[in-house]
Amino acid sequence: MRKFMTMALSCAAFLAPLSQVQAADAYPSKPIRMVVGFAAGGSADINARIVAQELGKELDGTIVVDNKGGAGGNLGAVEVKRAAPDGYTMFYATSAVVLAPSLYARPGFDPYADYTPISLTATIPLLLVVNPKVPARTVNEFIALAKAKPGEMNYGSSGSGALLHLGGALFTKEEGIQATHVAYKGSAPAVADLLAGTTQFMFLPINESIAHVKSGALRALAITSEKRSALLPDVPTIREATGKTTMDMGAWQGLMLPRGAPREVVDKVTAALKKTLADRPTQERLTGQGSVVLGSGAKAYSDYMKVEGERWAKVIKETGAKVE
Repeated sequence: MRKFMTMALSCAAFLAPLSQVQAADAYPSKPIRMVVGFAAGGSADINARIVAQELGKELDGTIVVDNKGGAGGNLGAVEVKRAAPDGYTMFYATSAVVLAPSLYARPGFDPYADYTPISLTATIPLLLVVNPKVPARTVNEFIALAKAKPGEMNYGSSGSGALLHLGGALFTKEEGIQATHVAYKGSAPAVADLLAGTTQFMFLPINESIAHVKSGALRALAITSEKRSALLPDVPTIREATGKTTMDMGAWQGLMLPRGAPREVVDKVTAALKKTLADRPTQERLTGQGSVVLGSGAKAYSDYMKVEGERWAKVIKETGAKVE
């Protein structure tokens, strides 16, 4: 009997890794859900759908984007945290995940401990845009105008504590401008009021604003990237206009899985995403929207998140930005 048990255990030990390999080979055997913590049509959603389409092909499967907007992206983050770590729930994370710990007493998740980072995907520079009725055609003209009319300028955002809010808060603090922040439930209503002239300026992802800029409905004064965008080569960077690098920023994004995902699945998704981001047509679709394709390893992604978390924690503290 003892000999039989020993043989059985030996067989089980041999078959366990084999079954894991077979499971990895079979993955995905059903549709994968990619959770985006923001509404459809926003900057994160636009890029998530581009990445999901090609990543699904690389995995020889189907990826369905699932928008779970609310609480500044927290609802989506919590949903992924609670999902089974089997590779069938992905998180198209954004910069919002590292803002949450500094804005919410209990965000419901730990961005550094509750997920398995795969890779950064892209970052989207922000444009400083104004309503055309604002008589300023350069950043410095706008700063002078705002200083001459303290308290008369309003800027919108997609919500209190969102990157668009923090971009405006940091800019006004850096330049000594007194302006009122108006929080909206999403960027769409914020843009609507900016177009109507209810608010005067806004920091908006380039892929959400470029159509309005090209049509003349909004005027772009500067971009927050280190270099000018090929889509708007005449629009200077803020560092060019002001000499400061503190406004270099973007709405970055990356792919994560719930903590505890099988190593075989993590490796398969990692390899597939690397191919996705190297695919020329996919790159062209992302850059065509104004995004900058990133790509990275898991450690580089994790390290980047920590640096960004520390950066924005300081900005939130210094500007007094808070969720209202």
